[in-house]
Amino acid sequence: MKHRLLMLVPALALAAACGQSAGTAESAATPISPSAVPSSGAQAVRTDVRVTMMDACDPETFSAVLGPGGCVRSGGVTFDDFIAQLTKQGSIGAWRFAPGVARVQVGQTFDAVNRGGEAHTFTEVAEFGGGIVPDLNRLSGVPNVAPECTALEPDDFVAPGATYHEEVEHTGALKFQCCIHPWMRLEAQATSR
Repeated sequence: MKHRLLMLVPALALAAACGQSAGTAESAATPISPSAVPSSGAQAVRTDVRVTMMDACDPETFSAVLGPGGCVRSGGVTFDDFIAQLTKQGSIGAWRFAPGVARVQVGQTFDAVNRGGEAHTFTEVAEFGGGIVPDLNRLSGVPNVAPECTALEPDDFVAPGATYHEEVEHTGALKFQCCIHPWMRLEAQATSR
């Protein structure tokens, strides 16, 4: 099993390396801009929607498999436990987008903040599917790769601590997933203002 899992290393290492040099990612400290407070004294409404990208990787065991910097957080789930949970359940709850469901308006921006220790993507897809790591697709039961995941650019990878911005440009149902960990998903309903 571990020998086959070494096939994960090149894709995940590439993803982590790309995420660390993401050109459009900003510091996680980027503030969310609230709209002006209405004259009626009502509470301000956020113009942006914050999405937290989370994982619980253990730096020692993930970096041993993925290479230096494969995970840059304190403590967490060992790589072997990650694979065991994924094999049993098809997903791992600690690897997720929060919220998983959102309501947005055209013109708002999703601010996807990576609070985990691994690189992730926040990729809009027409339909949920697999990502760029075949073994993770197989273990999570999504063998058909989402076409959008095959056209990633270096700035699509969000390094730990970075923020990715995605403006809502049209109404209707929206779907976002991580193209590394394809069970990390968000569904949104976008309306006009």
